[in-house]
Amino acid sequence: MLQVIGAGLGRTGTASLKIALERLGFAPCYHMYEVVGSLARMRQWTDVAQGGARDWDAVFRGYRACVDFPAAAYWRELAEAHPGAKVILTERDPAAWYGSARKTIFRIPLLLRHPLAGPVLRALPSRTRPGAFVRMLGALNRDRRAIGFDRDSAVGYFERHNAEVRRSLPPERLLVYRVEQGWEPLCAFLGVPVPDGPFPRANDGACFWSEFRRTLYGRGGGPGLRD
Repeated sequence: MLQVIGAGLGRTGTASLKIALERLGFAPCYHMYEVVGSLARMRQWTDVAQGGARDWDAVFRGYRACVDFPAAAYWRELAEAHPGAKVILTERDPAAWYGSARKTIFRIPLLLRHPLAGPVLRALPSRTRPGAFVRMLGALNRDRRAIGFDRDSAVGYFERHNAEVRRSLPPERLLVYRVEQGWEPLCAFLGVPVPDGPFPRANDGACFWSEFRRTLYGRGGGPGLRD
């Protein structure tokens, strides 16, 4: 049963928040890398995006928290399905967010549009992890409102998303948070002691692609579903 739901978009410190939540006792925490590392989870999210039954208990079985895409794209549905869970909206300066996203997560869906790479990627057998990832990403993109990857369109989407989360949840249930704020506001919101040691820093732009490739071609972790 989820106790913490991350509503922040990717590249707002979600990987660091995942580690922090797990240190605070909300382990394991579901992140996009949990999906990328598992054929079964990719198939699960493809089914969700294509209108299949949304059995959130099955999707998040064994997890106490979730952050990052694709869970963050369904923050409203998850908040309704888990009324006792608290929600964390990770934010970042919009210009800095766009600069990071443009070099990392925005490049992934653009592969589907490339006149040379797109047909090759779509031809990958679905039983392979890269093939399943491409199909899942395509399904999720069809399910969510399309956004442009130019600066104005992307930043506009980022700001609308954050504003929608802010106005939809009561303040006692929502923490609007920047990871550079560290442990204190996060621990106060969750009602847990502040741990020793610095706040974690993970998955910066410099290591994004190496971590993504390692996860996509390596073994999936986490409880529940396997390949």
